[in-house]
Amino acid sequence: MEINELVKKAKSGDQDALVQIIMGKKEEYYKLAYTYTQNREDALDALEDMIVILYKKIKTLKKEEAFYSWSKTILVNKCRDLIRKRKKVIHLEQWEVADEKDSIRNREEAMDLEQELKKLNIKQQEAIKLRYYMDYDYETIAEITNAPLGTVKSRIFTGIEKLKVALGGGKR
Repeated sequence: MEINELVKKAKSGDQDALVQIIMGKKEEYYKLAYTYTQNREDALDALEDMIVILYKKIKTLKKEEAFYSWSKTILVNKCRDLIRKRKKVIHLEQWEVADEKDSIRNREEAMDLEQELKKLNIKQQEAIKLRYYMDYDYETIAEITNAPLGTVKSRIFTGIEKLKVALGGGKR
């Protein structure tokens, strides 16, 4: 069934339709939440909070085709709330690599990148993670973060330039 039809059904009170919409993109939602929270439990908590809000507010959605960007914005806001409330530090995900030497080198490089990424302002971090961890296009990032397209592009460009300099790959 087409997404717009499912959204219309959900807006009229069909909870199964809403579940079907959410389950259709569950991996994408989880990946987005995990990108922000960097741990499974917090990502699942944020997803749960998003679902509750969707159930309560689905009737307020004006355009059916905007469902996914609307729901992702809600999810991002829930992730931000969790991070603020728990004052958590974002931890690196543990990567498994067959060769131990490569694994250690990859982890060290990832740690260097994460440390430098944390030095950027929060808006640059967010834009870069959405672009490169989630592979979202600039327009989607602008929708999710409620920022103008030019601002998103600037945040990513400036953040990447700072990372290049910090990691020894660029000049400043």
